Amino acid sequence: MSASTVQPPARLRVVVTGLGAVTPVGNTRDDFWRRLIAGESGIGPITAFDASDFITRIAGEVKDWDPERLIGRKEARRMDRFTQFALVAGREAIEDAKLPDDPEFKSRVGGVIGTGIGGIITFWLNSDKANENGTWSKVTPFFIPMLMANAAPAHISMTFGYKGPFFATASACASANDAICTAYNAIAYGDAVAMITGGSEATVSPLAIGGFSSMRAMSTRNDDPTHASRPFDKERDGFVLGEGAGVLVIEEYEHAKARNARIYCEVLGYGQSSDAYDLVAPDPEGRGVRLAFARAFTHAGIRPEDVDYINAHGTSTPMGDPAESKAIEATFGEHAYKIGVSSTKSMHGHALGAAGGIEGVATALAVQNDIMPPTTNYEFPDPECTLDYVPNIARHAPIRVALSNSFGFGGHNSVVVFGKVR
Repeated sequence: MSASTVQPPARLRVVVTGLGAVTPVGNTRDDFWRRLIAGESGIGPITAFDASDFITRIAGEVKDWDPERLIGRKEARRMDRFTQFALVAGREAIEDAKLPDDPEFKSRVGGVIGTGIGGIITFWLNSDKANENGTWSKVTPFFIPMLMANAAPAHISMTFGYKGPFFATASACASANDAICTAYNAIAYGDAVAMITGGSEATVSPLAIGGFSSMRAMSTRNDDPTHASRPFDKERDGFVLGEGAGVLVIEEYEHAKARNARIYCEVLGYGQSSDAYDLVAPDPEGRGVRLAFARAFTHAGIRPEDVDYINAHGTSTPMGDPAESKAIEATFGEHAYKIGVSSTKSMHGHALGAAGGIEGVATALAVQNDIMPPTTNYEFPDPECTLDYVPNIARHAPIRVALSNSFGFGGHNSVVVFGKVR
């Protein structure tokens, strides 16, 4: 048989059976969802360091965070903040899924966790120690294990004894969605029976705030932080940095059904592409995004008119929001104006590599509950952004199929398709 006639293996169905979240609007899945649909903001003045000399002095920080209580003093001190977030959100998702405590099952559970930057806080703190003392002798021996991007999935694997494939993805703000796509494939093609996936990020530090400030990428609405992130609004002036983790347990459908697991929704497929345009600026015509949409439709076996809701990338940047809106209009035609399109970044900020994980949790819950979270702070329509952005108030509406969009520096586009179990 020639290579051209080889048929790919049939895909197994993949469903979501567990969710966990650590975010600026709540440190558990339930708190996150309750505050999200209430339209509450988690954005405020930066408390992680003295930001008084920065042009941006606001962020979406995880509050009331006590890692020693949640993880244990010894282990917590050997983890960067982004790994702590991933482990706690991952534990909540695993407990929510009620995964079997069986050695054979555990040998077939893997994980892919996305992060855009990894242990930047560890880098910052240890660099300060070295500079203060004039020697590297004060740098922790755990510096490298704490810094590395794969620390988050590694700790989840070790904590729960899962022995399937565990690794990290790094594609800037598309990292978590790319992690979900990769984890989906592991199940769909039989390499794992369940996967722990999503994203985690903790970058509220002088290095990250300084870097983004130099790029003039962030909002400077420091006197009104709760209204600073305003996706698709004409008065937007840049994104607000967020942090946190969103983790999903995804599982082979027949396995989940056989153990009578609670199923939130189905992962129907995904679409990925690259802009091949610019390292940091989006293609203003959204051509790469449109390609990701088209691939998502083909992969998931859906039509554009099947989509009821889009959890938009919607970063609140002058260039990004119109590009995404134009891509949606060009892809969906007249149906674009019948779709609810919202950006929850208006409440929790832009968590970079964790964005798709946090928003994947939100999208799964939206499909389950038939509730579209709002885009808050939407006051002044932009003539370049003409869709229905679910302004300011959550909307009860049937959601058969939903898309979760994530687009990253480097021109990476990643769209995950969620739907009700058919």
